[in-house]
Amino acid sequence: MSRRLIPVLLALAGGVLIATWWPGAPDAVHTMLAGARGAAAPAKPEPHAAAGPEPERSGLVKLTDDQVGKAGIRTDGVGGGNLSRHLHVPGTIVPNANLTARIAVKTTGTVVELRKGLGDKVAKGEVVALLDSREIADAKGEYLAARVSAALQKTLYERDKELWDRRISSEQQYLRSQASYQDLKVKEDAARRKLTFLGLSQAEIQALPNQPEAQFERQEIRSPLGGKVVERRVDLGAAVGRDNLETELYSVVDLSTVWVDLAVSPGDLPLVREGQTVAVRAEATGEAARGRIVIIVPVLDQATRAARVVAELANPDETWRPGSFVGAEIVISDKPVRVLIPASAIQTLEGRPNVFVRVAAGFEARPVKLGRSDDAAVEVTEGLEPGEAVAVTNTFTLKSELGKAAAED
Repeated sequence: MSRRLIPVLLALAGGVLIATWWPGAPDAVHTMLAGARGAAAPAKPEPHAAAGPEPERSGLVKLTDDQVGKAGIRTDGVGGGNLSRHLHVPGTIVPNANLTARIAVKTTGTVVELRKGLGDKVAKGEVVALLDSREIADAKGEYLAARVSAALQKTLYERDKELWDRRISSEQQYLRSQASYQDLKVKEDAARRKLTFLGLSQAEIQALPNQPEAQFERQEIRSPLGGKVVERRVDLGAAVGRDNLETELYSVVDLSTVWVDLAVSPGDLPLVREGQTVAVRAEATGEAARGRIVIIVPVLDQATRAARVVAELANPDETWRPGSFVGAEIVISDKPVRVLIPASAIQTLEGRPNVFVRVAAGFEARPVKLGRSDDAAVEVTEGLEPGEAVAVTNTFTLKSELGKAAAED
């Protein structure tokens, strides 16, 4: 026991005896006793001071909005998306072979009028040139003669049939008339087919009886397709037709859709299927669009040993011009995921993948578990929820700042 407490305890004991045997003891005695008790009692521990600020969270990089902007750090909201794998191949824009036409003549003659030039628009069925042809004139004459002969013989046949039915004429006369009509009808049909082969439409053939004979040599050349003239092969006054003469007058292309010829290596060909999406970007202008694969040619090119794959591309504004070189990405797989972030958002901290989540004070490094990935994005299976915002650019700056803070601590 401490020597300092012995006198106090002796005084306290004496005071208790006095207070017991002397109830009327002065108040001073009781006051003294109370003070002695207080002195003898062990001191109560003082209450703890008020708690100070919580320690900063580990992995927190403090940045103001202004600092974030100056550092070039961009954030994006976390959400779902599709994981896509791409096959990168070169390609060339070419006309759609199903929308290309060559305007040709099927008879010999001389070009007397050319109504279209390079780049001109052409409507389907529009007259693009006029031709003078002796062969056309002869064919028209043969048809009209056969038509008149067949019409006359039809009248005689119908008369002889009526007489035979009434037994006024002989059956032999009726049969001869019938045979003659059928023969002339065959000749008329043959003459009509010849005109059709030479390029006349049914409407033109039906109008021949009313056409002046002086225009029998004239033939109108019409376009079988609407589009633009991309080639003119003859000049005014040129002789055209068979016998080693030029037969094609124009080439017309409808550019509302174009094809993209893609060169795919044999090893990658099993990954390609009709209907797959293709992203196309022009090398010269940077123009981008998307189309679909419509043709896979099974035979390899003899020179390049590459397979030809054709994608169809909508071209309503005719911005895609045949002959342009393009780069293409064929989407060979496309799978939906719940949480998808750019690969640029991932940084490795202490051997684990982390992302920097936007918080009120700046950015917080958060470990995540990654799943599948594609060329540009990564699936997050644990650690992030849709709606959170993460840094997607200049994340290495945040990693560096975090390293500095750890070194200072």
